[in-house]
Amino acid sequence: MDLTAVPLVSLRVFQEVAERGTLSSAASALGYTQSAVSRQIAALERVVRAPLLDRQRDGVQLTDTGHVLLRHAGLVLAQLDAASRELSGLPATAGTVRLGWFASAGGSLVPSALAALRRSHPALTVTTREGTTASLTRALRARTVDLAVLASPSPLDDETPALRVKVLDEQELLLAVPSTHPLAHRDFVDVADLRDWAWIASPPPGLGVWPGLDERQAVAHMARDWMAKLQLVASGAGITTLPESLAAPVPQGVRTLRVRPRQKHCVVVAWLNLSEPASVVVDALVSGTHP
Repeated sequence: MDLTAVPLVSLRVFQEVAERGTLSSAASALGYTQSAVSRQIAALERVVRAPLLDRQRDGVQLTDTGHVLLRHAGLVLAQLDAASRELSGLPATAGTVRLGWFASAGGSLVPSALAALRRSHPALTVTTREGTTASLTRALRARTVDLAVLASPSPLDDETPALRVKVLDEQELLLAVPSTHPLAHRDFVDVADLRDWAWIASPPPGLGVWPGLDERQAVAHMARDWMAKLQLVASGAGITTLPESLAAPVPQGVRTLRVRPRQKHCVVVAWLNLSEPASVVVDALVSGTHP
């Protein structure tokens, strides 16, 4: 096979499909039709003489061949982007860094880091986008973001090479229940007490359900925003989790409880390869949480 004649646009389309998980969402993000995306993928598959995607009813998964091509395509495209910056005469710490962040990180952590960077590194541009930890982990693998602030399970995924991470914050995870809930009168609850309740979680079901429960829990409502989750709790629609830093402003009708054994809510910044501009952004994020 000869990959040297593969158009760069095909590699960028493949990157986007790998991150988004569906052909339609990749087409929407790129401004293409779904048939145009399908043609680009089919052309790549003809070159590598193997399927790149396992097409399923709810989206696509990368095949083993797809994972290999994604790893190398990401490196090629990242090097070309770096060459463009260098040929433009930008200093090493200038350029653009693509930063992803999960919902609650946008409350103060990311904005404060961006404000500091505008003062200290005016030649550096940071573009941001919100996503779930799962979608941003895929974006890191596809190299469509350079860094991502994530609510971290451990490990983030089981692929190689392992993602590099730096802990930004670590807080105790609390439980939020309606003030009329059967558990609301207690000071502490045990993990065993959390089974069989209706949960309010982020889509796809993630943050909001107590981690490590030994059976699948029912998610009654999904919301990205922490305050929306807490308002749903106040209405009696279910229970949810929240980091300790968000316990003070809970709305009326919500009670927060500690759970035994205690669980940490860990926020990390993650990356695959750290360029000089990206390392500046990491330092700003760390400084914002550890002044």
